[in-house]
Amino acid sequence: MSILGKILGGIFKKKDAPAQPAPTTAQAPAPTPVQAPVVTAAAATSPQPEPVDVAGILDFMNAQRDQKLNWQTSIVDLMKLVGLESSLAERKELADELGYTGDKSDSASMNIWLHKQVIQKIIDNGGQMPRDMTP
Repeated sequence: MSILGKILGGIFKKKDAPAQPAPTTAQAPAPTPVQAPVVTAAAATSPQPEPVDVAGILDFMNAQRDQKLNWQTSIVDLMKLVGLESSLAERKELADELGYTGDKSDSASMNIWLHKQVIQKIIDNGGQMPRDMTP
């Protein structure tokens, strides 16, 4: 499993879940034209995931810890909070996964970039974040 997948799994409490296939009933021929819009409307709304309050989840996880972590700004703390190793090697691997093209020996710049990218990926996967945290 990818490091990003592990981060998302630690937040959303699921392993790399495959994308939901489109319902086959939407593609089946409808017996009458009146039924087609009803089936299409149901199919269009069913795969939409409910938004997830990621900040609330992470704050709750952080409240359970003795050592408080600054997950809002630190990729190292975010990784620790979801139970992952946050070593430089792991962060470099995450940078490779996400397409980082900067100098990986400049860990401060890489960490800032990683945090922004991971927050964006969380949002892209249905997570809600406070406005001040959106990249």
